[in-house]
Amino acid sequence: MNHGMPRAARAVCALPLAALALAVAAAVQAQDKSTAEGIAEYRKMLEDGNPADLFEAKGEALWKTRRGPKNASLEACDLGKGPGVVKGAFVELPRWFADAAKVQDLESRLVWCMSTLQGFDAAEIARTPFGAGEMANVVALATYVGNASRGMRFALPQSHPEERLMYELGKRAFFYRAGTHDFACATCHGVDGQRIRLQELPNLTKNPGDGIGFAAWPAYRVSAGQMWSMQYRLNDCYRQQRFPYPFFASEPTIALGVYMGVNAKGAESIVPAIKR
Repeated sequence: MNHGMPRAARAVCALPLAALALAVAAAVQAQDKSTAEGIAEYRKMLEDGNPADLFEAKGEALWKTRRGPKNASLEACDLGKGPGVVKGAFVELPRWFADAAKVQDLESRLVWCMSTLQGFDAAEIARTPFGAGEMANVVALATYVGNASRGMRFALPQSHPEERLMYELGKRAFFYRAGTHDFACATCHGVDGQRIRLQELPNLTKNPGDGIGFAAWPAYRVSAGQMWSMQYRLNDCYRQQRFPYPFFASEPTIALGVYMGVNAKGAESIVPAIKR
């Protein structure tokens, strides 16, 4: 025996290899648990002063204020529960709308109402960068509508053929690999137990749990100092995959919303959430 070796090192070397492996695995697992708990506590502390409340208040004012070329409010906007009804709408979107003859998510439906009821130019809004002009108002409106369903469970409809078609399209988009890094949405969010740096990556091919994934956006991003809607979040996901930016409310982004939303059936919405 090498008596020049430190006592702690000799003790480790004396352990059977299998026992050492188990000890290392247990230590890593404990560290992972500690990290996850630390992040959860950090978010909990931030919730008391979530700046999303300000965006929610702005969205409520925008919903009720007469604006646009037609000088009308959005109180006649039908989000799927009847004209003017916001409670419960968020957890059933995206869905088929007969008047628009398409499946729409919350943001595209809001822009549709802003166009048909208030007279705004939908194409112009779609071209506006996130955080600017009427696009910033869309995010505030989405925060207001989302908050009205806080604590409710996701139950996206799949009765219309177009809703089922969009689910399948979203599934294909989720697993589609391309770009310079051969990435897909599933690369990060297709299996259990993955993490990037300190961030846990939920498995979005199934119900990831209450307030996780689709059930957490719109959310306030502390690191960016911005309110992010689901369309904004998907836009950034495409950026991270090194894909071209998608057009606002494009068919693939809405289809991804259908896929993730249907998979999140039964999950509780915590919108508006707060993120790192």
